[in-house]
Amino acid sequence: MARRSETRRGTPPGISLIRTIRGNDWSLATYRYIVLLITFIAYTCYHASRKPSSIVKSVLDPQPKVHQNYPWPMGRVFVEKEFVGDAAELSKSSNKGWAPFNGRDGTSKLGEIDVAFLACYSLGMYVAGHLGDTLDLRLFLTSGMIGSGIFVGLFGMGYFWNFHAFWFYLVMQMVAGLFQATGWPSVVAVIGNWFGKRKRGLIMGIWNAHTSVGNISGSLLAASVLEYGWGWSFILPGAFIVLGGVIVYLFLAAYPEDVGFSCLYSSVSNLKAVPLDEEAQVPKGNMSGGETNTVSQPGSGSRRSIGLLEACLIPGVIPFALCLFFAKLVAYTFLYWLPFYLSQTEIGGEHVSVKSAGNLSTLFDVGGIVGGILAGYISDKLNARATTAASFLYAAIPSMLLYRSYGSISKTTNIVLMMLAGLFVNGPYALITTAVSADLGTHSSLRGDSRALATVTAIIDGTGSVGASLGPLLTGFISTKGWDCSFCDAYNRCPYCWASFITSSHGRNQ
Repeated sequence: MARRSETRRGTPPGISLIRTIRGNDWSLATYRYIVLLITFIAYTCYHASRKPSSIVKSVLDPQPKVHQNYPWPMGRVFVEKEFVGDAAELSKSSNKGWAPFNGRDGTSKLGEIDVAFLACYSLGMYVAGHLGDTLDLRLFLTSGMIGSGIFVGLFGMGYFWNFHAFWFYLVMQMVAGLFQATGWPSVVAVIGNWFGKRKRGLIMGIWNAHTSVGNISGSLLAASVLEYGWGWSFILPGAFIVLGGVIVYLFLAAYPEDVGFSCLYSSVSNLKAVPLDEEAQVPKGNMSGGETNTVSQPGSGSRRSIGLLEACLIPGVIPFALCLFFAKLVAYTFLYWLPFYLSQTEIGGEHVSVKSAGNLSTLFDVGGIVGGILAGYISDKLNARATTAASFLYAAIPSMLLYRSYGSISKTTNIVLMMLAGLFVNGPYALITTAVSADLGTHSSLRGDSRALATVTAIIDGTGSVGASLGPLLTGFISTKGWDCSFCDAYNRCPYCWASFITSSHGRNQ
């Protein structure tokens, strides 16, 4: 009876209730589907709550500060009268935007808000990864989601409180960034616990669509209520992630042991005998009347976690972390600034509204969904994560230059090139943060009694998030001198060349 208590101590209350009602338990395959669905919903909520700031940029700072002596597109592209008129209908402060973001340094302040969020996110990632391997992943993820929702909502409350102090919005974003850091290491660790290495690239490629789905849903949610005041664009996604946290608390089984299945990596001897595929987990005994015939196995809290230094020494962790630094720099620049860019650039000879720009930017993430799935499938077929990632990174360079050069011809051209850029930009980003992180987190050098999934994921994604914090900050300053600088000379060519070089130099993934 004591052993059963150890095994069951992490059983989510929602699953316990369903067991009681049904009288028997689900199969291993059913649990896997549930884990995939709930973690998908969880990280969709995380990304949805990050999108409002990119949607409301043009409302907070409706008049771009540009010098008229710059060449195309810095001339007629910025038709201030039309743009301010559109922003005035959406801004509470008439046609002046929202202080403190409507001054001469407004665009730079928006960039500082982004970098504050991402800096805290990247620093918190290292701590969150270790905590995720030490604490109950379900409770850790739940607390992170609810905390994120509260502070995202508080940022939006600044509109209703008529609050104009820059420090308030800065602090809200910083604290939200710390809570957001709990998400990625936790969900990747949960998926790694339930799925073996075979077909992991394809499974995680499909599953990683939550990033793009979150960006799309966040953009649509924020844009749908923008006309009622920009504060609602934060409050609605904030409520969305809080609701997701409740679902995680009720139904997410973070470890197979928590619902009575033996662990995929339960011991060193088992690692030699059990294949690393989807069938590697041994199902529990038949259930009748809610009782389980369990095997002697440890619960989810009995395995030790490893330290950051020990995780860094795992072969491949540092090269892929450096690669993600550059790849995520570009990906998050699109995440935070693409709607702003679209609202200020002529497409087919005309401007689009702030709301339309937010909706149009979601097509970048549609391409990202295809890119993540395609990269995962190819890496599984070739058994070469690094080669696949490097190929996508090299292809991303001309795709971004094509988008900048020809995206203004027509809306159709803009959409096609935007989706193509999204495919190549998000493909390697998705592959490295999911399948590669899970592979390295279960590396053969760890031995089976160690928890490293969340820690390794945090090191790789935390390093990537440092790059992600630089991209939006640089854009805030460089965009005032022209979008050509932002796309080409400043950081798009060099980061992707470096990322491709680092990844291809590492060779085939271990």
